[in-house]
Amino acid sequence: MGKIAFVFAGQGAQTPGMGKDVCEAVPAAAEVFAKADAVREETSRQCFEADKAELMETRNTQPCVFTVDLAMAAALEAEGIHADMTAGYSLGELAALVYAGPLTMEEGLRLVSERGRLMQACSEAHETGMAAVLKLSDEVVEGMCEKYPDLYPVNFNSDGQVSVAGDKEQLQQLRAEVKAAEGSCRILNVSGAFHSPYMNEAAEAFGEVLEGAEFGEKTMPVYSNRTAEPYGDDYRTLLKEQIINPVYWKKLVRNMIAEGVDTFIELGPGKALTSMITRIDENVKMYRVSDMETLQETLEGVKNNA
Repeated sequence: MGKIAFVFAGQGAQTPGMGKDVCEAVPAAAEVFAKADAVREETSRQCFEADKAELMETRNTQPCVFTVDLAMAAALEAEGIHADMTAGYSLGELAALVYAGPLTMEEGLRLVSERGRLMQACSEAHETGMAAVLKLSDEVVEGMCEKYPDLYPVNFNSDGQVSVAGDKEQLQQLRAEVKAAEGSCRILNVSGAFHSPYMNEAAEAFGEVLEGAEFGEKTMPVYSNRTAEPYGDDYRTLLKEQIINPVYWKKLVRNMIAEGVDTFIELGPGKALTSMITRIDENVKMYRVSDMETLQETLEGVKNNA
C-alpha cells in the first residue's frame, strides 16, 4: 500500500443532520463538536438540526462543514487510520491545517468563522453565484468566460469540470452557451462568487485577521489550493490569496499522486471530492467518511488493503 492522503470537504457539501450519527457513536468525534461549541456555541445545533436555508448561509456553512470535516478525521484516527499528507478544498484547507498541526482546532474555527462572515458580506453586496461546467475542456471554458465581463473560471476540479463564478445573470447566459457546445452547466449550492475578484474586500479583511493568528509546526505536508504545492511557512499569504484566486484541485491531486499517494480519503459531508479524484485518476483507491455507514466501509477497505 502506498501513502494515504486525507482530503477535507468544502462549501456546497453541507446537508442537514451532517455528522450527528458519528458524533453520537464515536467519542473522538463528539470531542471535536464539543470544542467547536466552546468557541461557537451554535455549531452542533446547526450541523444536526438546521434546515437547508440556515446551512446555506456562508457564515454558518463554513464553520459547520469545517467541524464535520475534523470530526470525521477524528473518528478515523481513533481507529488507527492516519494520513501521510493532507489537503482541503477551499474552506477545507483550514481543516487540513488543523489536522496537520499548524493550527489548533480552536484557532482554526475562529479563522473559518471570520472567513465565512466576511465572504457572506461580499456575497450580499452583489447578485452572484457559481456554476459547474462539465464535459468541456479547461481552455474552452476559459475562452467562454473571456466573453463576459463578470465571469471567472475559478475551480479547476478535474478533466471536464471547471467551476465558474460571477454575475448571476451572466451565469444564465453562460449556461445556454455551454449547452450549445454540448456541455452541461449546473448551478452550485453556494451563495456567492467565491475565489473571484468579487471577494476582494473579504480577502483584505481576512488578511488582517490572519495577522493575529498563531501557526505552529506541521506534522506532514499540507497542499495549498493556491499553488497546488505543499505549504512552506507562508500560511497567511496563501490563505488570504486563496479567497480571490482559483482552486487548482486537479493539479494538487496529481502532485500528491506523484509523491506516492495511492489512497485518498474524503472527510466531511458529501462526496464531491471522491467524484473529482476518481475522474482525475481512476487507478487510485478512493474512500470517504461522512456518516457511520461510510466510516465502517472505509475502515474495512483501508484495513483490508493494508
